[in-house]
Amino acid sequence: MARKKKDTPTPIESVKHKDKRANIPTEELRDFVAEYEKSPKTVLYPRDPSLDPQLVWKGKDEQDAQPLEVPAVPIYIQEKIKPSAIIEDVRRVGANGSSPEPQLGLFEDFNGIKFEDLVDFYTHKDGVNWSNRMILGDSLFVMTSLAEKEGLKGKVQMIYMDPPYGIKFGSNWQVSTRKRDVKDGKVEDATRQPEQIKAFRDTWELGIHSYLAYMRDRLVVARELLTETGSIFVQIGDENVHLVRCLMDEVFGSDNCTGMIAFATTTGRGSTLLGQICDYLIWYAKDRERVKYRQMYSEKERGEPGAARYDNVELPDGTRRRLTPAEKATPSLVPAGSRFFSTDQITSAGETATGSGPVEFNGRIFQCPSGLHWKTTVDGMARLMKCNRIVAEGNLLRYVRFIDDFPVNPLNSVWLDIGGVQSRTDPKIYVVQTSATAIERCLLMTTDPGDLVLDPACGSGTTAYVAEQWGRRWITIDTSRVAIALARTRLMSAKYPYYLLADSPEGIKKEREITGLVGAQHAAPVQNDIKKGFVYKRVPHITLKSIANNPDTKEGMTREQIDAAIARHAETETLYDQPYEDSKRIRVCGPFTVESLSPHRVLAADVEQPSSEREAAKAGGPGQFEIMILENLKKAGVQNTIKNERLVFDRLEPYAGVYLHGEGEYTEGGKPRRVAVCIGPEHGTVGPELVKEAAKEAVKGIGFDLLVVCGFAFDPHVSEETKQYGKLTVLVARMNPDLAMGDQLLKKTGAGNLFMVFGEPDIVIERVKAAEDGRPRRVAPTKKEMAAEKDAEQIVVEIKGVDVYDPTTGQIRSHSTDDIACWFIDTDYNGESFFVRHAHFCGADQPYDKLKRALRAEIDESAWASLYSTRSRPFATPSKGKIAVKVINHYGDEVMKIYEV
Repeated sequence: MARKKKDTPTPIESVKHKDKRANIPTEELRDFVAEYEKSPKTVLYPRDPSLDPQLVWKGKDEQDAQPLEVPAVPIYIQEKIKPSAIIEDVRRVGANGSSPEPQLGLFEDFNGIKFEDLVDFYTHKDGVNWSNRMILGDSLFVMTSLAEKEGLKGKVQMIYMDPPYGIKFGSNWQVSTRKRDVKDGKVEDATRQPEQIKAFRDTWELGIHSYLAYMRDRLVVARELLTETGSIFVQIGDENVHLVRCLMDEVFGSDNCTGMIAFATTTGRGSTLLGQICDYLIWYAKDRERVKYRQMYSEKERGEPGAARYDNVELPDGTRRRLTPAEKATPSLVPAGSRFFSTDQITSAGETATGSGPVEFNGRIFQCPSGLHWKTTVDGMARLMKCNRIVAEGNLLRYVRFIDDFPVNPLNSVWLDIGGVQSRTDPKIYVVQTSATAIERCLLMTTDPGDLVLDPACGSGTTAYVAEQWGRRWITIDTSRVAIALARTRLMSAKYPYYLLADSPEGIKKEREITGLVGAQHAAPVQNDIKKGFVYKRVPHITLKSIANNPDTKEGMTREQIDAAIARHAETETLYDQPYEDSKRIRVCGPFTVESLSPHRVLAADVEQPSSEREAAKAGGPGQFEIMILENLKKAGVQNTIKNERLVFDRLEPYAGVYLHGEGEYTEGGKPRRVAVCIGPEHGTVGPELVKEAAKEAVKGIGFDLLVVCGFAFDPHVSEETKQYGKLTVLVARMNPDLAMGDQLLKKTGAGNLFMVFGEPDIVIERVKAAEDGRPRRVAPTKKEMAAEKDAEQIVVEIKGVDVYDPTTGQIRSHSTDDIACWFIDTDYNGESFFVRHAHFCGADQPYDKLKRALRAEIDESAWASLYSTRSRPFATPSKGKIAVKVINHYGDEVMKIYEV
């Protein structure tokens, strides 16, 4: 039987932060950035070679001879995502069969300022509204830019760093969103992404020596970002934990080491020697004397560590006895309503004149042992007796401590209750995904809601996922486009518990219920400020002292009255991992942006590399990379994904241009044609500016008929740049990353598919209008009808696949959608920012399954199905007359197209 729809829709809510962030440019507003802001400014971080003791590695003396030099380059926003907007659109479609309006003003959360201020990058005094951030790029450059260009120095409360563990590299990187079974030493599984190839070479060219230089540079910059009360956690395996600990002593100072945490990741099976079951978290503070710390607790379980001595039981009728062996083994055999307890000393060292006298209990006189004194006064002892908290064991009195007097244990530095990423609630989506519990505990121990958390190695986005759940702001960084693609999907589709804010009407009401101050007035106006935290559960912390000094206990009280009096005067401990939840409300991820460093960031020039990484660069004269590419290009030609369709060069030679690296000839239809070749950076992304400058150079003088732009990776906006140069045909060719990985992989690849035409999405745009039954129907897209019925029309976008260019005929045709991981639409593209208003996922997974179950009474199955379709939901004609479509494949490659409708 179909579930009845709710009359009132469930609000889709998210955490809102009142903080501001630096106003940085979007990719669309790149041309408004001042030249001095575009040019990298070199930041110097001084070294301290006088440290003693210190770790020594190959090349360190040369590195210490000069400061760490890092360029502060701009970061550009590629996408603005508000997950609640996507769900609301699905809900509207489920209700009406279409989206009634283009959601004007839906994304005001991102800016909140006028256009003239919007292009006032970095200097606008108030900044823009806070949104969390996912950034593609080398963490060294990104963190430097955050600190120096965006003013985040001293603003980050916690950094969680999960670098590669050992000197193997394959298992640290995942090449596709569909493949997690990555093997060390297997060339097929080696990462092929240019930023990661650079990271691999920089990190491992000299083995552990390069690794230590790589780590030190990033730790130095990370330290600059931390607040004075901040913490950094480095997750590391047993291979390098000792070296990284020494390295952190150098960077942060040994006095600021806060501890090392061991947490279980596996059972240790399969080892021929001692099984290694743990990874380690090395915890340093910016300043140990000022570090922010919130005590975490784990629940006491009788017989487990911290509760092993609770071998007695008080039955519901008040009878007390020892547990039987069977009850110790199986606590469930104990009658319901019973209380476990242990007995403890009631004396302390040191004899006193007034505190060591005899005490009468149950008609017997008990002497205080020699050299000791009672832990409380004579009156206190009397109160303990009234509360039935004293027992006699032989000739000694002892204090009765129930397990629920303090039902938790303070968390220590060994976490054996975590395990790996196996559960259904924390599914593994990335090859080196960290357990959410480990990150969660670190975050809850050292941050408060509203604090800023940074992760320089995003992976599957677990740190961002956890930070979002607990109301922290976050920035996450990765060199891998696959990691960014996985993390983006994970955050967009996440469903979180709705925790009661302390600064909210519901939170204030709950707080009054807990404290018993039901009629109390709230002094300050309610603002729903996340920085005031959540309403947390508490546990009692009943001590001997609190009972002995309790003024409410009197002779003749019942056990229930005594327990209530004790509870009223007991201290409590806050459980920061257990806020109160409103299960009727639904929370999703708050607004976030996907960003990347400026494409010129990773040119192989020395000025853009820290000195410690220059040794790791491949030796070679100027232009050797370009010459190698041209030689392979001449031999292999340019191919699309269809067999035997290849652009063959009759001649191809080096060309001494500014942006052009090769020139030659090819034959088309029996006629010779001139071709120019532009080769993108060895370790980075080809951006629209490079295409534009190369095209301008190619049309000068006699000019060329065809420009081939080769690159390992392309900015999504490159496809827009390729259609603006008149008679010059611009062909974007993706180079097989094996070209950057050395002879072994190149021999395995061969010449068959080294240069492939970079496909563009094959998009069909239809105009529809709502029929009487609320479902869209097609209308004949004639100009007359479009003009007459424009207001009533809606638009549907369908992706047929990815366009493939046939170099032998010059024709373009569509290919399959199999390689598309997801595609997004900005249904009202304003030319200033790409807002993800529609999101569609084409893989086998269904990331929105949890939200679907939560909203099953409100949204049709067909509306949810649209999230996994190659055909969009209908939407209104855009006010700006343009839409933008972005397509992302399983390797994280992106392409964006803009359409006038």
